[in-house]
Amino acid sequence: METDDLKPAIRTRLAWLDQCFAWRGQANRSDLIERFGISPAQAAIDFRVYLAKCREPAPFYDTVRKAYVASDRHVGLAEPGDAPPMLDVVASGAGRRFEALPSPSRLCPASVVRHLYQAMELGRRIEIDYASMSTGDRQTQWIAPARIGFDGERIHFRAWSYRHGEWRDYLPVRVSEASSFATEAPPDALPIDEQWETRVRIELRPRSDLSPEQQKAVRLEYGFEGDFLVVETNEALAFYVDRRWGLDLPGSRLERRDRDPAPSSRTGPTAHAAREGD
Repeated sequence: METDDLKPAIRTRLAWLDQCFAWRGQANRSDLIERFGISPAQAAIDFRVYLAKCREPAPFYDTVRKAYVASDRHVGLAEPGDAPPMLDVVASGAGRRFEALPSPSRLCPASVVRHLYQAMELGRRIEIDYASMSTGDRQTQWIAPARIGFDGERIHFRAWSYRHGEWRDYLPVRVSEASSFATEAPPDALPIDEQWETRVRIELRPRSDLSPEQQKAVRLEYGFEGDFLVVETNEALAFYVDRRWGLDLPGSRLERRDRDPAPSSRTGPTAHAAREGD
């Protein structure tokens, strides 16, 4: 029986088991019962199917731990399916022994996002009240949303600012839900967003003042596959690479590779690659 012949629910449970063996090194029926709310009998069937499909060496039952244990040469399923995130697997098994800092809550009011998205979709400009980080005031202004960016934590709308006469990034959370959200056709065609259209290749390396052993550790920590960690994006988003990895902050483990820009691309953003709307 091939994996594709199994019901989707069973494939999902087998993928979970496979990741338990990959990241925890062990699993038992209770892992399936607690995760999926299935019966002990169904969990036993799932284990039999998994052991039959697992490539050698298959996990063996340890009578002391009362669990199946993966060998050091474990390779798992040939077709693992949609693997769950490693963190979910580890945290679920560790239970109260696991603790994590909460991620920042990046609220996006649905009504605001809806208005901005529809303005973008219809090619119209829209009137919003936006919280200025420079003055602390809410300012009424017209913008023309054209694209959406995501920096790994929050989305922003890339829009032409009629107040500033340039492309800027607008966070939905800073748009007042009491805005008029009036829309109209732009008076003129929007300028080309050159920073969005320009592709950049950012090459990161371990900080040069780290010792060879420290640099080796950094390469492992960040998953280097070569001499450099390469990020390819457009110039409008390149600013957020610095912010996300804190490249210019004390204690940063990474730095940009210094290199002259190639004719067809650049290795880093301009000084004002990203401006948030004010």
